[in-house]
Amino acid sequence: MRQSIHQDARTKNNVENGSKSDASDVSEQDSLPHLPIARSSLRTYFLCLFGYFIRPIYWYYEKRLDKQVRAGQPPCHIGLILDGNRRFARNFGIRAIRGHEYGVKKLREFLQWCLDFRISHVTLYVFSTENFTRSTEEVQTLLDLFVKESAEMLKNPRLSSEEVRVRVIGQRHRLPQHVIEASEEIEISTANRKGMLLTIALAYGGREEITDACKALLRDAQAKQLTLEELAKNLTPEDLERYLYTAGTPDPDFIIRTSGEQRLSGFLLWQSAYSEFYFCDALWPDFRRIDFLRALRSYQQRERRFGR
Repeated sequence: MRQSIHQDARTKNNVENGSKSDASDVSEQDSLPHLPIARSSLRTYFLCLFGYFIRPIYWYYEKRLDKQVRAGQPPCHIGLILDGNRRFARNFGIRAIRGHEYGVKKLREFLQWCLDFRISHVTLYVFSTENFTRSTEEVQTLLDLFVKESAEMLKNPRLSSEEVRVRVIGQRHRLPQHVIEASEEIEISTANRKGMLLTIALAYGGREEITDACKALLRDAQAKQLTLEELAKNLTPEDLERYLYTAGTPDPDFIIRTSGEQRLSGFLLWQSAYSEFYFCDALWPDFRRIDFLRALRSYQQRERRFGR
């Protein structure tokens, strides 16, 4: 019995979590390799068989959940920490690089879901400043995947028809030249679009962002010949916000993190002061539309007070 590793992993996790396999994949698919079922083949076979029989039940459940969520108010700005690509690969005995490729495929689906629900701002945490400490091969692969996918996004008909604008934030000077050029190309090519703002956090760290904002603010104060005493006397949080990478963008209403980890890992530290959080156990390549719907339902059930 041979199936794609993505389908195997998703079916295995779906059945164990009491959920069905997602049937709403986007039309564009990666030509990822077909491999034998990984580990515990007999157990996985029966789980797949069980999942096949309960599929109609979860199809109905997803439709019902979709209707329920559409009746409520979605978040304006979703932040996403897509975590778990390497663990996904490890579970199936394949290289981490393959796990990242499946993660890119899932990102395409996620953007379609956000467009379906008219989310106006999405921020993706795809590569942190700490990720530079990984092996040279993995760092190069991740950055090359960004270059490849940014080119594909420019050719994506739905992103074009929905007028999705793309912005890249982070410490761009730390990136290789070809990655910088890809970042600039996608920003310039989509600059005049009026739809969703897709922000890609690349070579990004929350502490670094705040540090860079402070440096820029001090440089401007010096240019205006302000003393430190004058600057400190009138300084407000709003003054510093104008120097953040995300200046001009609303703070995230809702932050989703996959893989079961419950921490921000430096993602939008300043901007997430009043964000709602949702932590999902599914590894990122296994994250399904039904998981997305459950996350939105959880957000809609909360009462946001903003400290009041």
